Amino acid sequence: MTAYGSFPGARPRRLRTTPAMRRMVAETRLHPADLILPAFVREGISEPVPISAMPGVVQHTRDTLRKAAVEALEAGVAGIMLFGVPEDAKKDAAGTAGTDPDGILQVAIRDVKAEVGDELVIMSDLCLDEYTDHGHCGVLDAEGRVDNDATLERYAEMAQVQADAGVHVVGPSGMMDGQVGVIRDALDQTGHEDVSVLAYTVKYSSAFYGPFREAVGSSLRGDRKTYQQDPANLRESLRELALDLAEGADMVMVKPAGPYLDVLAKVADAVDVPVAAYQISGEYAMIEAAAEKGWIDRDRAILEALTGIRRAGAQMILTYWATEVARTL
Repeated sequence: MTAYGSFPGARPRRLRTTPAMRRMVAETRLHPADLILPAFVREGISEPVPISAMPGVVQHTRDTLRKAAVEALEAGVAGIMLFGVPEDAKKDAAGTAGTDPDGILQVAIRDVKAEVGDELVIMSDLCLDEYTDHGHCGVLDAEGRVDNDATLERYAEMAQVQADAGVHVVGPSGMMDGQVGVIRDALDQTGHEDVSVLAYTVKYSSAFYGPFREAVGSSLRGDRKTYQQDPANLRESLRELALDLAEGADMVMVKPAGPYLDVLAKVADAVDVPVAAYQISGEYAMIEAAAEKGWIDRDRAILEALTGIRRAGAQMILTYWATEVARTL
C-alpha cells in the first residue's frame, strides 16, 4: 500500500490483457469489403510478367486477370482497379490506344465484366500516361508542356469508351484542372449516368511511385510536378477537394496513403462522400523488401500499415495485398 492508496486508479492496460479483450475494444477494424485490388493487364504476352520491384505482383495476361478477379471476389474484396499496359508500338503522342474501343484496358474491362458481372466493382484508371510515348498524363503543347484543356477532351473520350466496355467506376488520375466535371458530363451525355467517378482528388508528386513506373511500362521523360501536388502542401488538397465535389465526384481519393495520413484525416473529416486511399507501389515495395531481409515481420507490418490508413479515415483502401489480406481477415 502506497501513500496514494489504489494509485494508479486508471489502468488502461486492463483493456489490453488478452487477445480477446483487445479485439473486443478495438476502435478500428479491417474488413475485406474495405479493400480494392489494383491489377495490371499487359497486351501481347502469353504468361504473366513479374514486376521486379513489387515481389508477388505481375503484369497479367487477359486469362490470368480474369482468374485474379475471381479470386478477389471469392476472398470478399470489394473491387478491382484495372490498369492497361499496351504494346510499345501502339504508344503515340495522343495516347490513342487509351480511347480505342479495342485497346487493352477496354478489352480487359469486358473480360472481367464477363467473368464476375456486377458482383465485383470494376474500376478503371482513366489517364493517358500508359498510352503516350512521352509518358505524361496528357497531350503536350508545342512547347512540350501538358495542355490541360486539350487533355480534358481526351479524358472525355476515355470515359465514354471505358463506360461502353462496362466499367462501374472510372478513376481519373491525371490531376488536370476540371477533369471530374468534364468526365461527369461526358458520361451523362452518353447514357452512362450510373457510372461513378472516383476522383483522384489528392495526388502528390511522390518518389514512392517508382515501382509503378515499371508495372505500367512507363515512357515518362521528365517529371509531373507541374500537375501533381507538391508534398509540402495540405491546404491545397482541401481546395482540390472542394472543386472535385462541386464538379460531381461520387468518391474521393488520397494518394499515396502512408506518407499522407494527416491529409487523409483532413479530407475524411471534411466530406460526406466515401473516401479512398491508395497504398502505392513504393509503400508495398518497402515492406516487402524489409521483410525479405528479415528486418520486420511482414504480415504484422502489412496489417499495421493498412489499419493506420483505415484509422486515418479511409473507407476504401487500394492495396496490392487486397486478396491476400482479405483471406486472412
